[in-house]
Amino acid sequence: MFDFLEGYDILGAFWVTVQLTVYSAIGSLIWGTLLAAMRVSPVPLMRGFGTAYVNIVRNIPLTVIIVFTSLGLFQTLGVNMGADDFTTINFRLAVLGLIAYTSAFVCEAVRSGINTVPLGQVEAARAIGLSFPQVLRLIVLPQAFRSVVGPLANVLIALTKNTTVAAAIGVAEAALLMREMIENEAQLILISAIFAFGFICLTLPTGLFLGWLSKKVAVRR
Repeated sequence: MFDFLEGYDILGAFWVTVQLTVYSAIGSLIWGTLLAAMRVSPVPLMRGFGTAYVNIVRNIPLTVIIVFTSLGLFQTLGVNMGADDFTTINFRLAVLGLIAYTSAFVCEAVRSGINTVPLGQVEAARAIGLSFPQVLRLIVLPQAFRSVVGPLANVLIALTKNTTVAAAIGVAEAALLMREMIENEAQLILISAIFAFGFICLTLPTGLFLGWLSKKVAVRR
């Protein structure tokens, strides 16, 4: 029944999906947090940049962003992300596109957490002479992150599924292999079920663990 699977590296394809997710999640968390800091900054120019970035990027389809990284950055501007072979270049460009897109959603999740921190704590910190970056780093963000583990888990699950868009520029992740297998084998339903099960195995434990973590670290007010 599963003889047609021979010759296909399904685990290898899902490993590429995991790598795309991990690298993109780390980059999105860093860039999204910086964007959230800009959105609550007292400097109007930074607030304007953060707001414009989020409102523009999250309304652009991810496919457009991923294709732009390949056609615009690499083929037109010659940005090769420090690599020489197309496989590595496409992988890094896909990570860049996923970070650019996902960080807009991370920013909004973190900003919602910042808004849960009582204003009195911020005013007290400023009263003892802490600067805005110190208030953000020492007082606000530690509490904000504890409040948004659940929303960030949803962003991470969406990011895992969004990695399938990387197939548009030839990254050899799970969706690209599934399309290749469907074209070569007459097993549409079975192949789709195998890859759907693979994504469930990736996302369901992540959601359950982060849901449990969200309850453990939630700030009691």
